[in-house]
Amino acid sequence: MFDNDQLSAIARYLKKQHVLSVCGGNPVWCANCFYLFNAEKAAFWLMTETTTRHGEQMREDEQVAGTVNGQPKSVLLIKGVQYAGRIALLEGDEEQAARRAYIKRFPIAARATAPLWEIKLDELKMTDNALGFGKKLSWTRE
Repeated sequence: MFDNDQLSAIARYLKKQHVLSVCGGNPVWCANCFYLFNAEKAAFWLMTETTTRHGEQMREDEQVAGTVNGQPKSVLLIKGVQYAGRIALLEGDEEQAARRAYIKRFPIAARATAPLWEIKLDELKMTDNALGFGKKLSWTRE
């Protein structure tokens, strides 16, 4: 998986969540999508149509950023991740393997025909107040 302890902690959190925000384009637009985190590739896989506003923008500009977070009621329990990366449509064998994994996590997706996208992460920053107020963990792709 990852050598870095901070990245391993971030990955454990991301594997427990299932919705991310993805933002990009000009003008900037955001959308929420179900995702599967691929720890070995440091990447998110998500499913969305190319004809949506965000899908069209992502085809034009691969740079995206976004967040993954829960909804705790106590500020002491806040955990969340900010990310930046590059998004692309998956094709061929990569797409088929990702689709199998995605459907395993989200069985309802077996009925969907939307394409799968991969966000290859360049940077992750996690706030984890459970480790101390404002504690940050970070990772950057080399």
